[in-house]
Amino acid sequence: MDLAAKLPQMEDAALAVLRENAERLEQTGTSAQRAAAAALMPALEAEMESRRAAKLAAAKSKRAATKRGTKKA
Repeated sequence: MDLAAKLPQMEDAALAVLRENAERLEQTGTSAQRAAAAALMPALEAEMESRRAAKLAAAKSKRAATKRGTKKA
């Protein structure tokens, strides 16, 4: 299993560290490390964006439910 396939199971903090490491390796790694980091970045960015969007949607839903609850009271 490659690293990109493991991204959905990783915790948010681990994803952030992995992104930092990939960004660093894109700049200062060996040619193989730069290539691997560059190949991983699209999947990593997509996973992080997907999680961010899900969190925003959950927060929006929670705010809407709170507003509905306030109006009923």
